[in-house]
Amino acid sequence: MDEGYFVGWGTLALINAVLAQGKNRTGFNWFLLSLLLGPVATFFLALSEKR
Repeated sequence: MDEGYFVGWGTLALINAVLAQGKNRTGFNWFLLSLLLGPVATFFLALSEKR
């Protein structure tokens, strides 16, 4: 597989972790979830409200 694919997926997971912390959610959990689900996790996180 292309190495850029893995770099992009990891970067997205880091962005999701920061976004989750901004919404008062656990960044590490969202990081792990993003590694599994990728853009789908971003979609759910973007729709969630701040706690």
